[in-house]
Amino acid sequence: MNMKYLIGILMSCIWLSMAINAATAQSNSPVLDTSGNPLQRGVEYYIKPAITEAGGPFTLVSRNDPCPLYVGQRNVSVDGIPVTFAPYEKREKVVRERKNFKVTFSAATICVQSTAWKVGETEPVTGRRLIAAGEGGLANYFYIKKEQDCPSCYSIQWCPAELCPTCRFICGAVGTLFENGQRLAALDAPGAGRSLVFERADYVSKE
Repeated sequence: MNMKYLIGILMSCIWLSMAINAATAQSNSPVLDTSGNPLQRGVEYYIKPAITEAGGPFTLVSRNDPCPLYVGQRNVSVDGIPVTFAPYEKREKVVRERKNFKVTFSAATICVQSTAWKVGETEPVTGRRLIAAGEGGLANYFYIKKEQDCPSCYSIQWCPAELCPTCRFICGAVGTLFENGQRLAALDAPGAGRSLVFERADYVSKE
């Protein structure tokens, strides 16, 4: 075979590999908070809608009984509960786009359950999967997807493919269900994939 032809094939493979690596690196860029800094493991943040008319910060809510607890939103922009993020990769210190992590509310409750987010039961009327509080293995691992037209806007998705690449999941984006006057987080509910921002809790004014 012609040597120039072989060299051409080799160079093409090298450039293709570089392009794939560059695309992967770009797609796994650090998630940024509202100050433009990467989200850090173990640091507290408020999760808020980018548009204030879409409700307030994320918080813990109950449904018919005080326990168990679910993930929801305040109806107004006050009194959310901060969360911490724990990337699946143990040595990773920042949260990266499309990389799995656990998210946990920094709160003590009267309920005997973890305050980590997990995909819970299906709501019977709408058929949407609620986001509950508690431990659930693969159900605890979410990822963040960047919005195109807003530098610090993101959506939260559930698809733990990093933990089990060969598994087939019914993945989905976090949206909001309205129930008895309150907002419940659920997969593929209205507003699924909506723009969210992350505000570092210790940067929030206490006045």
